[in-house]
Amino acid sequence: MKLDKRAARINSVHLRLSSYLDMPAVLPLIPADFGTEHRDVDFSSVAAAPSVWAGFAVEVMLAAREVGRAVEFSAESLPVEVGTDLQAAASYRRRIGIQDVTGQKHRVGAYVNVTTGDPDQLAAAAYVFGSVGVGLRIPDHAVEDFDAGRALTDRRGVPPILGGLYVPVVGRASGNFLAVMSGKVVEFTPGFYRRYCDETICYFSEEIMTAPTAPPGFDRAQLLIDLQAFTRR
Repeated sequence: MKLDKRAARINSVHLRLSSYLDMPAVLPLIPADFGTEHRDVDFSSVAAAPSVWAGFAVEVMLAAREVGRAVEFSAESLPVEVGTDLQAAASYRRRIGIQDVTGQKHRVGAYVNVTTGDPDQLAAAAYVFGSVGVGLRIPDHAVEDFDAGRALTDRRGVPPILGGLYVPVVGRASGNFLAVMSGKVVEFTPGFYRRYCDETICYFSEEIMTAPTAPPGFDRAQLLIDLQAFTRR
């Protein structure tokens, strides 16, 4: 478990998911369990990379699988930067993109802030867009749970924080969120998310931003308007 993510900077991501996703319309559509098929996907090729860049690679691989394409990354194809500022990395991902094993760059069309520690927004974003990037402050007992194959849970007391980690949340099962951590799918509880999340970012692929039809409940037109206004500043 590479604890390489820097602490969140308040309001570093200005655009907010709540401005573009109709939560009352989307929430009733979300099944209790979704994304469980990702448990069978092998993510070990990027497990040795810093967590932010490995997480980005996982998100690209899963998005490609959704449209029947295979994209491969390795730890060697990704940046080796540690101590990563997530907003700066997200900006890099949009402007330049991350490189797969063939040398092709993969960019995102946009990214927005998800309300920190809000399980409903997290579930909605993961269901509608396939994955969501979550920054966590990792308490010491989370490492014990991870090593034992248990779900990461909140506990009483004030445990030591070992560092910051980035994980893509890709689904939900039995009330827990499914996330890719160090190359494998693990679970964490909503309580763990509420307490230890310090930033959450939802990314929109270039395909989502240009597809003939936007995902349900997603006001893509307004996001495009706001992006243009924001980049002119």
